[in-house]
Amino acid sequence: MPEPPPRSRQQPQPQPHEPEGAVAGTGMGGGMDLAASEATTLERASDGPDGPAGSAATGGPGPQDRPRSLWSDAWRDLRRNPVFLLSALVICFLVLIAVWPSLIAPGNPLRCDLARAQDGPRPGHPFGYDGQGCDVYTRTVHGARASVTVGVCATAGVAVLGSVLGALAGYFGGVWDAVLSRVTDIFFAIPVVLGGLVLLSVVTSNTVWPVVGFIVLLGWPQISRIARGAVITAKQHDYVQAARALGASDTRILLRHIAPNAVAPVIVVATIALGTYIALEATLSYLGVGLKPPSVSWGIDISAASPYVRNAPHALLWPAGALAITVLAFIMLGDAVRDALDPKLR
Repeated sequence: MPEPPPRSRQQPQPQPHEPEGAVAGTGMGGGMDLAASEATTLERASDGPDGPAGSAATGGPGPQDRPRSLWSDAWRDLRRNPVFLLSALVICFLVLIAVWPSLIAPGNPLRCDLARAQDGPRPGHPFGYDGQGCDVYTRTVHGARASVTVGVCATAGVAVLGSVLGALAGYFGGVWDAVLSRVTDIFFAIPVVLGGLVLLSVVTSNTVWPVVGFIVLLGWPQISRIARGAVITAKQHDYVQAARALGASDTRILLRHIAPNAVAPVIVVATIALGTYIALEATLSYLGVGLKPPSVSWGIDISAASPYVRNAPHALLWPAGALAITVLAFIMLGDAVRDALDPKLR
């Protein structure tokens, strides 16, 4: 039988040229055919101000390409936290009147008139008079200077001393760490108020510096323990081991690699402790061993008004209220900073 003629193979028909971008991904693992005009539109949209072309045109990365750090995220969270905004506003006002009290209280806090002792509020004297005939409003405003000065200076001294000692103990370890741990245990065993009564009772100075020195002396162990733990955790990270392998010195490792990653808990504790130190200064002044007359302090005014609380409660309520608001503002600020810097809460 004759063999059937071979089938002619069908040649593939040439397809019209499709421009790039005519097939778009659907995001589900497939594709979607688009017209040339639609593909061009998508391509231009992808190269907009926020895309690669837009970033190159503007000479830098887009907003989504910028590196984010713990501090930038913390600042973004703090700006959205009403507790932080309220406490920061109160603290700014306190700092302003501490630096410039005559801005809202031009009177002399040491000028008293016994004829007006324990009088209530009157025009020009909204808080009334205390037991010595002094203007309570003027003394309350001027008393912010001593409290804020003690709180800020004591916190700065405690933070610097405690951070340095704790960081050295946590980084080097060994005998230095053991000695520091035993020394901090001794300081923790000293009652703060009792230690103030003993140490400050022999001081005759009327300035804030003996109180600041006492707070720094007994307050640094807490910060040192926190700094020590943060440094021990940070020095075990890979980037610290890499820096050490590359020959970086101990000073460079501490300052450039460990300190920026271990300072967050120190800042949180120091911010909360600032309000505690203000309350401690008022307590010592109330007991007569902190600031002494003629210094102006909320603790002194509270102590002087206590015997007359039945006849002139206003002389006690206003300085006590100012003290409570100040301490609460710093504690609220510390809580907000702690929440913003804690990565576990993100």
